[in-house]
Amino acid sequence: MNGSLKIGHLFGIPIYLHWTFLLVIPLFAWIIGSQILLTTELIAGLFGTEITMTLFVSGAAPYILGTAIALGLFAGVLVHELAHSLVARSKGIKINSITLLIFGGVASMEEGLPDPKIELPMALAGPLTSGAIGLVCWAVTYAAAALVVGGQVTPATGGVLIFFFGYLALLNIILFLFNLLPAFPMDGGRVLRAWLAKKMPLHQATRIAADVGRGFAVFFGIFGFLVFNPILIIIAFFIYIGANQEATMVRYNFLLQDVTVGDVMTSPVQTVPPELPVSEVMRMMYETKHLGFPVVDRGVLVGMVTLGDVHAAPELDREAMQVRDLMSKDVLTLSPSAPLAEAMQIMSRTGIGRIPVKQGGDLVGIVTRTDIMTTLEIKEA
Repeated sequence: MNGSLKIGHLFGIPIYLHWTFLLVIPLFAWIIGSQILLTTELIAGLFGTEITMTLFVSGAAPYILGTAIALGLFAGVLVHELAHSLVARSKGIKINSITLLIFGGVASMEEGLPDPKIELPMALAGPLTSGAIGLVCWAVTYAAAALVVGGQVTPATGGVLIFFFGYLALLNIILFLFNLLPAFPMDGGRVLRAWLAKKMPLHQATRIAADVGRGFAVFFGIFGFLVFNPILIIIAFFIYIGANQEATMVRYNFLLQDVTVGDVMTSPVQTVPPELPVSEVMRMMYETKHLGFPVVDRGVLVGMVTLGDVHAAPELDREAMQVRDLMSKDVLTLSPSAPLAEAMQIMSRTGIGRIPVKQGGDLVGIVTRTDIMTTLEIKEA
């Protein structure tokens, strides 16, 4: 995902932090730290115990505690996403990465049309994990209170433990309940789609679940505006956009499920040699209206040159450059028998607009974004 920083691997899955995550940690730390006394009363009433917070009521201490709780919450979000990913991987779905964002986490998975039998346990795994974390923190909170009563720890130290784990217990229980709301593409929305898919085709179930998700997004957005809650407005925005994107992708996958790359590719394909001047490539693009060409040297595909590659080169240098100087050498290819939906997913994920098609080592065609969109228009007619 663009704007993300890789921080490591867990269970072989790359973990990324999105730049928005770096904004929400200070925000959460400030919110928690500035409401220490109010939240202390809430947690004390919830757990039926006294909380002594003399160590964290002045100076920078409340915000240090707020930062620790915010990091604890997002550690729980990471475990939540890992639960999704590990269940999906056990069902044979490849997990590309997990990214932590301002509103939670996203697991990037390689899949075509979702299988409801797989999606149901996968969707439930995350909320149930959050619920389990909440219950564990709830138990630790009572244990800390018991230690204070028994004199094993001081009231000041016990107060910090009760506040920390009580706050995390409350947040994770809320996360558990919130994620079960049928607001597609949240977990509850995916559960709704899996249930609907038992009664109707998947694309219809997705459309209904997406409509419900958009309804929740509008409600969250209006409510967030009325109570001046920017986080709820941001969540509403992401739910609305996510519901639209996933519903569109499923519809496209459904329309293309019986179409292969070979059915729509352009063949024979026009190629260019690596020693061709860049100025000549630009002339070819203008005449043919093609924005990219495979680069072939002695019958072997060695690269791709696109209008984007040309624009990336300084204008003053182009006259002296050849195709080999600016072509992309790492070229993704597909076979004619590959599903066209796979080509669409690759283009969406990488941002490229055309993919060469090879069979037995030979270049036999090229498939472009325009080919896919034209096919979708015909299928939808």
